[in-house]
Amino acid sequence: MSTAVTSNARDIMAKLYRASEPDVLKPLLDRAALDSDSRERVMGHALGLLADLRAAQSKGWVNQFLQEYRLNSSEGIALLSLAEAFLRVPDPETADLLIADKLGDANWRAHAGKSNSKLVNSATWGLVVGRVLVGEGSTGPLRRLISRAGEPFVRQAVGAAMKMMGEIFVMGRTIDEAMKRMRRPENKGFTASFDMLGEAARTHADAQRYFQSYVGAVDAVGRDPAAGHSISVKLSALHPRYEVARWSECVPALTEMLEALAVQAASKGIALTVDAEESERLEMSLDIIGTVAALPSLKGWDGFGMAVQAYGKRARPVIAWANGLDRVMNVRLVKGAYWDSEIKRTQVEGLADYPLFTRKAATDVSYLAVAKDMLAAENIRPAFASHNALTVATIMEWAGNSRDFEFQRLYGMGDGLYERLVQENGYHCRVYAPVGGHRDLLAYLVRRLLENGANSSFVHQLADERLTEAEILADPVAKIAAVGGKRHPSIPLPVDLFGAGGHRNSAGLDLSDVGTLEATVAAVNAPLSPDLHPGEGRGPIGGGGLAEDGASSQQPSQLDPGLRRGGVESSGGDHVTAAITRAHAAFPAWSRTPVDDRAACLERLADLLEKHRDELMAICVQEAFKTIADAIGEVREAADFCRYYAQQARTNLQAIELPGPTGERNMLHIEGRGVWATIAPWNFPLAIFLGQTVAALVTGNSVVAKPAPQTPRIAALAVALAHEAGVPADVLILVTGGTEVGAALTADVRIQGVAFTGSTATARKIARALLDDDSRPIVPLIAETGGINAMIVDSTALPEQVVADVIASSFRSAGQRCSALRLLLVQDDIADGVIEMLSGAMDTLRIGRSGDPATDVGPVIDQAAYDKLMAYRESVRGQWVKALDVPEDGLFVPPTLVRIGAIEDLNQEWFGPILHVATWEAGKLSETIARVNAKGYGLTMGLHSRIARAAEVMEAEAAVGNLYINRSMIGAVVGSQPFGGEGLSGTGPKAGGPRYLYRFCAERAVSVDTTSAGGNATLLSLDEGGI
Repeated sequence: MSTAVTSNARDIMAKLYRASEPDVLKPLLDRAALDSDSRERVMGHALGLLADLRAAQSKGWVNQFLQEYRLNSSEGIALLSLAEAFLRVPDPETADLLIADKLGDANWRAHAGKSNSKLVNSATWGLVVGRVLVGEGSTGPLRRLISRAGEPFVRQAVGAAMKMMGEIFVMGRTIDEAMKRMRRPENKGFTASFDMLGEAARTHADAQRYFQSYVGAVDAVGRDPAAGHSISVKLSALHPRYEVARWSECVPALTEMLEALAVQAASKGIALTVDAEESERLEMSLDIIGTVAALPSLKGWDGFGMAVQAYGKRARPVIAWANGLDRVMNVRLVKGAYWDSEIKRTQVEGLADYPLFTRKAATDVSYLAVAKDMLAAENIRPAFASHNALTVATIMEWAGNSRDFEFQRLYGMGDGLYERLVQENGYHCRVYAPVGGHRDLLAYLVRRLLENGANSSFVHQLADERLTEAEILADPVAKIAAVGGKRHPSIPLPVDLFGAGGHRNSAGLDLSDVGTLEATVAAVNAPLSPDLHPGEGRGPIGGGGLAEDGASSQQPSQLDPGLRRGGVESSGGDHVTAAITRAHAAFPAWSRTPVDDRAACLERLADLLEKHRDELMAICVQEAFKTIADAIGEVREAADFCRYYAQQARTNLQAIELPGPTGERNMLHIEGRGVWATIAPWNFPLAIFLGQTVAALVTGNSVVAKPAPQTPRIAALAVALAHEAGVPADVLILVTGGTEVGAALTADVRIQGVAFTGSTATARKIARALLDDDSRPIVPLIAETGGINAMIVDSTALPEQVVADVIASSFRSAGQRCSALRLLLVQDDIADGVIEMLSGAMDTLRIGRSGDPATDVGPVIDQAAYDKLMAYRESVRGQWVKALDVPEDGLFVPPTLVRIGAIEDLNQEWFGPILHVATWEAGKLSETIARVNAKGYGLTMGLHSRIARAAEVMEAEAAVGNLYINRSMIGAVVGSQPFGGEGLSGTGPKAGGPRYLYRFCAERAVSVDTTSAGGNATLLSLDEGGI
């Protein structure tokens, strides 16, 4: 291995990872450009290839079917949705519901007789009849009779059609079946790279099963090495936690498994290629591939290879890295398979820029530039995977007479493009051939079709007869040059996610970047400063400050070995009274401060939060025992609250002139109420603490803020930063302590409103306290409390997706989120399989110190919480399905899965990593929702289903504040998912939503008779209205 070359390439990768798109594209444009003579020859070849492709399309009924039902039509989407889910549904009742859902709303008659294919037209009439038989419509006796009689036939027909589609895009259910199919006449001259199809491993059992599948495939292909076939390996299938945070665990394990497969392949004389995956896994994959490539036992074997994705900004230096290895490497260049999920992840995590290009044409430019590098590389044997005629023609031009490379295509696609090139021109083409059972192939199938059916893809454009040859073969270099390499206008940078009229998105940290991760780990584990804030001589506490010895609220180190909480003095009753007096006196001046000025304070505070992110995260980790990922989210959410409420205040809190009769001026003013008490929980000690507080501040109120007694230090720093941002010291005052301080606050008649987050029992006490004194005004209480949050899963759901979302919803933050999943309700037809997979996924959880980046589940907050949870777990020991081992030293509650007989068996919220599971029967969705509603709580609920009608039923019938469909139930985003419950789960309005600020306000209407002095100037000054 040329260490200098590979090291330099890795340095360049680091610089390009999230670099700006125009900067990355500039050298690529130069590299991919063609001179005029070459351009003319390329276009000539491309036109010929295009003619071959269109001729092939007109022959195959599958191509014609996909052309008729395009992905930009509701009918095309319905068919793909049906294909994605149908074969995994075990029960007829749900299968019929799925068919009715997908066939029932589409306009199949519009397609009748429109295709040139009789088979396609016959299929269309079958869909028309199917819609009549199973779709929703009139409900008379004859209609019901026809439906019942027709459903089994429709179900069988759909099942047969789905299996037929599977055979079109998957070469075989087993490796032997796939190899047999490769011997068919239509595959003459082609070789295959067999991909043992499957989702990424969720459990160690999954990983072992996939590994054995690869071993079997290598053995089978190795029985006939002369055929030239190869195997493709996906590393995420071989380890359930293939993540940067688990680098020390997964990289050695994957290296060992890949080595075993490589040694086996070498002994058989066949090739083995490592597939490319998400961008955050690239660095890990290079370490794994590089280690295996350098093994002495593999010297002399030229079959080792890797795939590179051209849509990634680092594609060129990856090629340079591969060329610098001390061996010949087979490199498969692909466009990229995870584009949409990469875009979303970058936006959700608030990262600086995208790791890939946002325009299809930019990816095409990158592909050409990288292809040119590969053709010139000494130690690379290129393989170009493409269905794009212009790309293929360009590579042919650059390669000249050379045939020392190969093209690749997906099985079931691109047949017409390569048939003549292979049979008449001597080019080599390999078919990327998925292998697996039809149930396993569906997610893969849908992704492939979505990619190749996207409006901008070559395959989609090829099928669009409205496009001319010139439009289809337009030069991507010219396209990108014309826009200066700029990012797609509909894909903003994450910081601008909420648009010109919205708030600035908070900045996240990319923990998939090793350098960022290492720096972050060092920062959050550094000893905390004895001062609340650099430059502050005292804490901004009502009569208190930092305890000199920390004894008053010091938490024992056993809560999280190696970390200790700093001490903050508690406020006494006199301090609370004094704080309210100061805030009461400061209110008039603050309420008269212009809204714009108050909003500007919040925006400066958001900037300060991001500036002091490391320190705030360190306190979150060491005081609240948040994991590193949760600590990042905490700071981001706090900053988002500040910016969002500032934007909302500017928009919605201005005085409004209202209509009325002539001679009057009617104004509605929105003003603060007075002194608010904000009482925050320990589980979001920065985000909720500041969210409640800044909402009260920006609406013109003064605030006495009380954090939870477990987390005063983070609140003290937050208040210090708010003062630095311009909020006057007497307008925002911190008081600390337990229930006695909260009671003193709410008992004071000068408190004009309370914002509280915590338990339902405490919310009731506060409500009673506010009403106890008949002499005090009626004041608002904004309460957000907990819930028995349920997720309903039907048999159309993808189990792997369900399990991932359940793990996150139940066990992230040690289950200490008010939105956390407490009750999983799985349709009984699939319950055993889902519970088995969930149990296996729980085994992959790491329980440990919150400052360890590999930790998934940290300790619970304090001894009282630990004792309560452990006592409950012991009381249901006989119902445990799964319970994990935890470190002995610390308040670690073992993540536990508890099987209960019925929904009614769970009657209170258990605030920790304990998940209950029960089953429900198909066809009883409404009844199941009603049984959950009957609990009286109404915070969050979830649904996993591919049936749109099921989602509509949930939306109409679930009595909850936040409903999550086909996703996790945690992580509400400010401005996108306003959060808050109903019933026993809170009063509303929703935090982070457009109506939240109004509850903090008083409205005052002022009506002035403008004619009181005589005469109506407005009427008297009117002109003749155009006469």
